[in-house]
This record gives sequence, C-alpha cells and structure tokens, in this order.
Amino acid sequence: MSTVDDALEQVGEFGWFQKQAFLALCLLSAAFAPIYVGIVFLGFTPDHRCLSPGVAELSRRCGWSPAEELNFTVPGPGPAGDAFPRHCRSYEVDWNQSALGCVDPLAGLATNRSHLPLGPCRHGWVYDTPGSSIVTEFNLVCEDSWKVDLFQSCVNLGFFLGSLGTGYIADRFGRKLCLLATALVSSVSGILMAVAPDYISLLLFRLLQGLVSKGSWTAGFTLLTEVVGPGYRRTVAILYQGAYTVGLVLLCGLAYALPHWRELQLAVSVPTLLCLFYHWCLPESPRWLLLQKRSAQAIKIMDRIAQKNGRLPPADLKMLSLEEEVTETRSPSFADLFRTPQLRKHTGILMYLWFTSSVLYQGLIMHLGATSGSLYLDFFYSALVEFPADVIILVTIDRIGRLYPLAAFNLVAATACFAMIFIPHELHWLSIVVACVGRMGITIVFQMVCLVNAELYPTFIRNLGMTVCSSLCDLGGVLTPFLVFRLMEVWRSLPLAMFAVFGLVAGGVTLLLPDTKGVTLPETIEDAENLRRKAKPKDKIKLRTRTSEPWASERDASLGTEEQR
Repeated sequence: MSTVDDALEQVGEFGWFQKQAFLALCLLSAAFAPIYVGIVFLGFTPDHRCLSPGVAELSRRCGWSPAEELNFTVPGPGPAGDAFPRHCRSYEVDWNQSALGCVDPLAGLATNRSHLPLGPCRHGWVYDTPGSSIVTEFNLVCEDSWKVDLFQSCVNLGFFLGSLGTGYIADRFGRKLCLLATALVSSVSGILMAVAPDYISLLLFRLLQGLVSKGSWTAGFTLLTEVVGPGYRRTVAILYQGAYTVGLVLLCGLAYALPHWRELQLAVSVPTLLCLFYHWCLPESPRWLLLQKRSAQAIKIMDRIAQKNGRLPPADLKMLSLEEEVTETRSPSFADLFRTPQLRKHTGILMYLWFTSSVLYQGLIMHLGATSGSLYLDFFYSALVEFPADVIILVTIDRIGRLYPLAAFNLVAATACFAMIFIPHELHWLSIVVACVGRMGITIVFQMVCLVNAELYPTFIRNLGMTVCSSLCDLGGVLTPFLVFRLMEVWRSLPLAMFAVFGLVAGGVTLLLPDTKGVTLPETIEDAENLRRKAKPKDKIKLRTRTSEPWASERDASLGTEEQR
C-alpha cells in the first residue's frame, strides 16, 4: 500500500507541477505583507500644526518664508522638549486684525510670548506632506492619535478571532476552498477600505480583512507543503515565507509611487483577486481528500502531478492511503497543555516567545516609521535584511540546532534595541544599521519559534499547542501599536527600552527548553515529559523520515489533523 509521500517520491517531489503551484502561491504570501505592516504607510503621521484662519493671508502680505511663518505663528516646544504644543495647540489670536505687524506680530499682545493663551486646534490642521494617509484625511492626531493604534489593532484582533474559524473551514471543507474564499473576502474588504467614507467604516473593513487574511496565508502554506515531497518540504516552506519579504520590498516601492493612501490600498488589494484563478491551476490536497475518504479524487490528482512532471504514475497508485497512526486516541483538551511539569514549562515559555516575537517585530517596524528621516529608504533597508534571515535559518537548524540560535537571536534583537537608545539623533544612519540588525534577529526568532512549538508537543495535542501558544502572537499585535505610539509620547526611546527587556528575558527563558535537533517527535505525554536531545538510530532514519521532518510537523499542527505521521 503506497502512502502520499511514497507516491510523491515517484511522481516528482518538486517537479514542474509543484513549481507552478509554488510560484502561484507566492503571490498570496507577498500580498500578506501590506496587511500585516502596511500601517507604516497608511497611518503615516507627518509634521503638522493647527490651521489658523488669517495666517496664510498675513504671511502673503508680509512676504514671510515658511520658516518665518512657523516662527512667528506657531507655539514652540513644551518645557520638556516635546512637540505637543507645537502640533496640537495654537495661540488664541485673531490673525485677521490689521494691528498685527510683520516683524513680530505678537510683540504688541504680550511682553512674553509664553504669556499668550493657547487653545486647541479649532479649525483643523495643516500637514506638511505631499501625499495623504488615514491620519491626514480623518485628522487622527493629538487627542485622536490613539485611533491610529486602534486601526492596526483591529487587524491583529481579526487574526486572533479568525484563526480558529479559518482552520475549521480548511479541515472541514478543504484547503483549496478555504484559500479561495478567504482570498476573495480579503481582497474585497481591502478594496472597500480604499473607498471607506469614514473612520468607523474603515475599522470594520480592517477587522474583516484581519479575520480572513491570516487564514488565507496559512491555507496556502498548508496546501503547498502537502503537494511537495518530504525532501523539499522544509526549503519550500521557508521560501514561501521569503515571498512575504518580497511583498515588503514591493510595498515600499508602491508606497513611494502612490503617496495617497487610498490609491496605495487599492493597488495592494486588487492583485489578490488573481487568486481566484487558483480554482483552475491548483489542486486540492491529496492528503485531505484521503482523510475525507475521497480516494478516487486523490488518485486522480496524483496522476495529474505525474503527467505534469513527465513521470509515469506508480503501479500501486490505486492503493494510495494515509500513513497509519500509532498515537494516543484520547481527545485533546486545554488542560493537557498544563498537565505535567515539563508541559507547563514549555507552554508558558512558548506563549511568552510568541508574544515577544510579535511585539518586537511589529514594534521595530512601527518605531522606525515614526522616527524615520526617510520613511521609504529606511523601510526598504530594514526589509532587505529578512532575506539573509531565511538563509541563516536553513544553515543553522540542522547543524547547530534550534535552542542556541533561538536564544542568541533574541539577544541580538534585544541588544540592538538597547543600543538604539544611546545613538544620537545626528547619527541616524547608525540607528538604521542597528535597527536592521535587530529586525533580522527577531525575524529569525519569529520563524524558528514556530518550528520549535511544533516539535515540543506530543502528537495528539500538537495542533492545540500551536493554536493556543501562537494566539499570543496576535494578542501581542493588538497591544503593540498602543505600546509604541503612546510610550513615545512619554519618552521617544521608551518603547526600545521595553523591547530590550522583552528580548533579554526571551533569550534567557529559551535556554530552559530542550533542544529538539535529532530528537524524534514525541507521540505521548510521557515522551514530551522525558524529551531530551538524542540522535535517531541510523537504521530507523529512513522509516522515520516523515515523522522527523520539522516543517512537516509545523504543517501538521496548522492543519488540525495528525494523519501525516
């Protein structure tokens, strides 16, 4: 009787058919980048000041330069050096009165400018930018600046709420149907965001996009890893995530070419509609079909793969089946994640690692966008460092292991955040270099914690462990905008100090986990409790290939089924 992986080895593990599927699904992965971090451009807050009627006419009459106009009519920084008065307060002065002179128009109103009363921006704001963002269109500044944080938190809340629902759809109705449905809803909600008439509508469409977009990315990852042979599965999975980095670079170019946020939002949403063509060019997962007792369709798909790859279908293809499971038959429960001392320790540490990975990754991007001297170039440079991150993962996980690289790169990210606190504003280029190092470190951590999570739990609760622990990633994403932008109002470098502490603690607690390099995946709670580093016997390596495949275990956890082993 032939298993799916046996059949893939014969019809082609990564032939022409799989390469076409990989390139097609890379579009889906790249399209996820604007959804995850597009806030940097969509919610960009330019330099701004209160709109004061009469100032423009007085400036024209006096022939002031822009710098002189600011100096004469806009309050200076606050006593602690903060820019809040300059951005959010204006002099309570009637600028239309003819008594105002051109040399120092406020000199005759008070002996000291600090004695003049200040009031809120009653007539709106003036923004120093050639483009637009949701901030400039809906005036999300000063007392309403927290609404930018809420905009980003909505998409992460959608990730959190939608993960279980989309996972159920993929397991119940198929990977392909889940991918098509979620990609369609994600694209349509993105287009509706581009035409949203008000802020409330914008939030609702953003939440809807969050509910489905992460599930769409995961469905693509799942489908891809299920049609690729075990020998290529790990590499293809990492390259699929690398397509997300390509999406970051493309997002930067589009944002530069389209400085108005509605045009940019439309440009990143419409291409996702091309995913509807996947109905004709992508197959359903043969593994899922076999699980659903639809063997005839699974055999037909495997035969199609063989033809596309120029191979002859195996003679025993009609005997295709799932691998037999030898695992616990008990139903998993949330309590199982905390049932034994080792599982309690692993669950707590993994929850913290997922949380800090999300906070540091999104936080570094947001902080860079808020303090950037050249928003587009700085974002571009920091995005490029994710490419070597993928290479480092491929090189280290099988040679050095998981534990020490995971701890080391947490410390790299923490050290980078700590160093940025002390870099003078004049050395902005050095701050960007250090931020890029931190971004690379936390990118490596983000991808490796997913792998480690899947390898520490026994088979019957592996999916549950992945779902529960990774939910802290979405929770971290909900909190990150408030942590970054609100703490920056207290002290510009306060978020970096917080990130450094998070990363330092993460690096330390990582060393409390066992290294899973060369260790057979645990099948029972007893296996997980006694997990230790040991190499597999040579005579069992071939028999355990699918079981020991790390990316396959990650895939299995995302599927919600355990039939692969």
